[in-house]
Amino acid sequence: MRKLEESLRKAPIVKKGDYNYVVHPLTDGIPFIDPKLLEEVVEEIKRDMPSCERIVTIEAMGIPLAAVLSIKTGIPFTIIRKRRYGLPGEKEVLQITGYSQKKLYINGLEKGMDVVIVDDVLSTGGTLVAVVDALKEMEVNIKAIYVVINKGNIEEMEERIGMKIKTLVNIEVNHEVKIL
Repeated sequence: MRKLEESLRKAPIVKKGDYNYVVHPLTDGIPFIDPKLLEEVVEEIKRDMPSCERIVTIEAMGIPLAAVLSIKTGIPFTIIRKRRYGLPGEKEVLQITGYSQKKLYINGLEKGMDVVIVDDVLSTGGTLVAVVDALKEMEVNIKAIYVVINKGNIEEMEERIGMKIKTLVNIEVNHEVKIL
């Protein structure tokens, strides 16, 4: 995870109220996503990933991760979207993060389906908790959860959702990014 850790140490930090926000290629697409960084991260996830029917990610920054992982594994991916489509079986999810509240929409997943969740960052855990709760309510089988960058209280989130969250790097953000 050399490229990932190096890129995090160089990433700028901006304040959103009292919240320290790391501006990073994999979490924000800024200034650009280096394909070698993306490949390093996806290969690490792929190495450990259990078999599943679908890769699931959340719009927007999970999309590059899921797309490359899908190409490398041959497993299709579903994007949990920020837009309502009104399709049959669509599931609405309330996403509450440290700095916003929005609705997300799940389409294309069915009861009993085996999925792996892939996302870019865990901060407050609001998005992940809402998505996991919704998938469990839909009786979708979550085989594993992968988060590239953890800057939140992972133990609290794992307890809340009742399963392990696999992270590639854990960080602490104050005036700089500290790799834990």
